[in-house]
Amino acid sequence: MPKTALVPVADGSEEIEVVCIVDSLRRAGIDVTVASVMGRQQIVASRQTVLVADCLIGSCCDQTYDLVALPGGMPGAEHLHDDPYVRTLLIEQRAANRAIGAICAAPAVVLLPLGLLRGYGATCFPSFLPALREAEGVLALEDRVVVDRELITSRGPGTAIEFALKLVEHLLDAKAAASIGERMLVK
Repeated sequence: MPKTALVPVADGSEEIEVVCIVDSLRRAGIDVTVASVMGRQQIVASRQTVLVADCLIGSCCDQTYDLVALPGGMPGAEHLHDDPYVRTLLIEQRAANRAIGAICAAPAVVLLPLGLLRGYGATCFPSFLPALREAEGVLALEDRVVVDRELITSRGPGTAIEFALKLVEHLLDAKAAASIGERMLVK
């Protein structure tokens, strides 16, 4: 049975991050569901790129995913934070020790307020890093990608492919991630 991933998206999500995550995971054979939190499948990403989700987030609540991966971008990350389905899915994901990925603003804007970074090392977009540093029980790091157990975080658009390949590695293995990276001419 293939691994599964959920990628919630919203108006203002960072399109480079969305597409890098979805594309890399699908290249690895992971069953990816892109779900809009906007009440409509079509979203307008942070640079006015129109993206069409597979479904609305409400239809994902009775599913279990091996990974929930959050793109950043503003106000996309705020929309993800404000969505009750996303919050519930993330809390359930953590309680079951299943993987959570977050990049750019998402670690600070979505995961931090839910207490999902407590006890973990994490990174995020540089302007949000002070929030991680000030949070109790969070080890704020400046690495391009940070993997701490089932939590994978990253800095922003320029680290999106590295982040996506770490997600592949976490769900499958290093060989699968390296193979995908080679085919994409990453290294």
